[in-house]
Amino acid sequence: MTDRITLTGLRVRGYHGVYEFERRQGQDFVVDVVLELDLARAAASDDVADTVHYGELAAQLAAIVAGEPVNLIETLADRLASACLADTRVRACEVTVHKPQAPIEQEFADVSVTVRRS
Repeated sequence: MTDRITLTGLRVRGYHGVYEFERRQGQDFVVDVVLELDLARAAASDDVADTVHYGELAAQLAAIVAGEPVNLIETLADRLASACLADTRVRACEVTVHKPQAPIEQEFADVSVTVRRS
């Protein structure tokens, strides 16, 4: 059995992109994360110490998005996934990075990259 913790819509200002103006002006990135782990111990103990504290996770992921710029959201998604897997209780994770203000000439609603790591 694998349980999940899901965090969706984490919006953070970042300075990622291939173009200089993206790194200078910045833009909002939106992150969705699904962690796969066993939550039985946390359910039995009713203690936040026995689970992944999603508030702390959100702060950690936000710091990565707001931190050192990268060219590609693929790289950013991989960094976020590595942070999720740093907690040994997490068996696998799926991270989606949305770049809704990407410099695309055509009208679009969103562009995103999803990585799954275990």
